[in-house]
Amino acid sequence: MAARALLRRGARVVQDAGRWRLAGTALLLMLALFVAGWDWTRPLGGAGSQREIATADAERGLYDWRAATFAPRVGQDQQVVMVVYDDQTLIATRKRSPLDRGLLARALRNLDAMGAKSIGIDILFDQPQDEDAQLIAALHGMRTPVWLGYANIGDNREQIIFEQQQYLDRFLTRARTDRVRPASIRLETDADNVARSWPRPLAGQPPLLSLAMQPSPRFTDYRGAIRFRMPLAQADGAEEPVIPSLQIDLLADSAMTAALAPMVKGRHVLIGGDIVDIDQFETPLSGRQAKSTMIGLEVHATMLTQLLDEALLPAIPGWAMWAAAALVVLTAGLTSLAELRWFWLVPALVVQAGAIVGAPLWLQARGWDTKGLPAAGWALGWVIAFAAVSAAARAVTSQQRRFAQAALGKYLPRDIAAQILADPEKLALHGEKRPIFTLFTDLEGFTKLSHAIAPEMVAQLLNRYLDMLSDVVLAHGGTIDKFVGDAVVAFWGAPIARDDDGRKAALAAYAMWQAGETFRRDLPPGVPPIGRTRVGLHHGDAIVGNFGGEGRIQYTALGDSMNTAARLESANKALETAVLVSREAMERSGLNWWRPMGRVRLRGRATPVDLFEPAPDFPGEDRALLEQALAAFDTEDVEARAAALGQLKALADRYPEDAALANLVYRYEYIGDGGIYGLG
Repeated sequence: MAARALLRRGARVVQDAGRWRLAGTALLLMLALFVAGWDWTRPLGGAGSQREIATADAERGLYDWRAATFAPRVGQDQQVVMVVYDDQTLIATRKRSPLDRGLLARALRNLDAMGAKSIGIDILFDQPQDEDAQLIAALHGMRTPVWLGYANIGDNREQIIFEQQQYLDRFLTRARTDRVRPASIRLETDADNVARSWPRPLAGQPPLLSLAMQPSPRFTDYRGAIRFRMPLAQADGAEEPVIPSLQIDLLADSAMTAALAPMVKGRHVLIGGDIVDIDQFETPLSGRQAKSTMIGLEVHATMLTQLLDEALLPAIPGWAMWAAAALVVLTAGLTSLAELRWFWLVPALVVQAGAIVGAPLWLQARGWDTKGLPAAGWALGWVIAFAAVSAAARAVTSQQRRFAQAALGKYLPRDIAAQILADPEKLALHGEKRPIFTLFTDLEGFTKLSHAIAPEMVAQLLNRYLDMLSDVVLAHGGTIDKFVGDAVVAFWGAPIARDDDGRKAALAAYAMWQAGETFRRDLPPGVPPIGRTRVGLHHGDAIVGNFGGEGRIQYTALGDSMNTAARLESANKALETAVLVSREAMERSGLNWWRPMGRVRLRGRATPVDLFEPAPDFPGEDRALLEQALAAFDTEDVEARAAALGQLKALADRYPEDAALANLVYRYEYIGDGGIYGLG
């Protein structure tokens, strides 16, 4: 049923939107689909373009948070070891840069003797040194495969110039053997200078350092995310680094060979610098670690361990990205079309927001590469689609809503009118028996007044008065049945019943009397005084529906409930009250301001009615005393009834200006047998 209603409304929007509005909505939906489906790591405009989608910064931040939050917690890696030289090493060798090649030559010989599996050197030999011959000799004597760092001026202009490139090429030619070969030490960063991905291969470049040290067909074309890992916390709270490292000074000392051999044997060794402000990279883990950057050597080591573990993070297929984007856009559009009430809309939005936020987290936790996943794009695409469809739907239905406001808004609360507009079947020609709260009003003396002033003034005053009372009814969620002269007939509980109908009906009855008092005080100069507004409220069954035939209908209520409310309104005059409510309505109001006004037999009714009057300013202790005294009249005890009458008189004496209370005493003083006062 709901699906059919949704399809009908969608068809109405498409049919009535108009050519230009449909075109605009379609363009916005295409934009929403693009934003929700585009891989933000791909620049706009194709290869070489530097333009990014607007959400790229947000996507990068969300990805870094996901990658850091779900990064594997591991102990120290046993496959790779880093050999580093730092600022202290350079100071000791009296060379700022590059590293003393004699020291490196000694370290290489010792590593070769320790049984390293392979050696990768993240150093560019782009300048001559006096120790070059020592290093060349050491490289020529290596039994362990050695990979020398290589960079090209074409893709690394900030780090190398033409003369350096020439020297680097000559050095590699001299050093090359069947065991010593060049490898690319190129790393890539995104627009925010954060290293997240494996670098793309470039024409004319040797293999990437990690792939050279451990060839793997599966990783040859891998361009996905680097799998960064976090150290596992120890029992004492300390954390061992994921990739162990040794100082090159120790490895260059032959006396340390035996002690350090267990840390080197069978492992891949990466040699490079840990120099302040040189070769430092931000990573997705930068915000989670004490050191905000990671040296390039450790990035290479991280990639190598990922390769050794065969942790090729599966990428989300492009078709799946666009399918998810289409689902996001479709869900947003359907949610907008559904026009859900808040108690359904809020859960729907929570579920959709949970899916949009949770899906990337779930995929990341399951080991997928979510680097290109448009998490922020999903949210923005949803908003664009929801707004586009909502704007089109509102424009299409504005005419129907204006009709509903004109035809129903003057008689029904806005929320009920909106529901009827959404479901026209509620206006079908039929009647049904329903329990409702029925309210009648009357303006005392208006008929007499209408003969004393000009007809134009009568119309002006009557319209103003009915507007005031109508506003009260609609503000309290009631349905205006009809106007009969200066009288207003209204009810609660139809066409839609709500749990607080009794409370709202009771509050409206009192507010209508107050509105009448305001009307009396604000009469124009020259208009004779006018009487009070009298109100009657009752709860009971009535036949509610549209009556009058196909050509002329009126939504109204028929039955004894209506008659009782009318009799209650009329009883106000005889009992000198302003608002009278039956027990049936009082008990369902949930209010505690009522004071009992006795039991009467209304004209035309055989069954007596217990009356109550709203008295918010009447003291609670006096209200209790009044209830106790009236209860005594339900007994056969003559003495108790006499005592109760005395209590009523004493109470009335304390309120000499309360005409209704005095009238109550009068009725019970002269009441007949049976304790029921009959109204003629």
